[in-house]
Amino acid sequence: MTSPEHLGSNQDGSINNEYCSFCFNKGSFTQDLTMDEMIQHCAQFVDEFNAGSDKELTKEEAILQMKEFFPKLKRWSKS
Repeated sequence: MTSPEHLGSNQDGSINNEYCSFCFNKGSFTQDLTMDEMIQHCAQFVDEFNAGSDKELTKEEAILQMKEFFPKLKRWSKS
């Protein structure tokens, strides 16, 4: 997340640095999805991600990367 408008917001309207605005808004998650459901949802946007990237990923490559990365996120972290 490179700019403040990409950051989520808390219930009081303050910026939440832990989540993006697509995932967290006004103190709540924007979608009630499991981690696997969220990965499938995000995989729809691979072309948009690739447009701003030096290395283009296939949908399958993106899914593999998300399956490694998402369990480390606070929302799905087991620790």
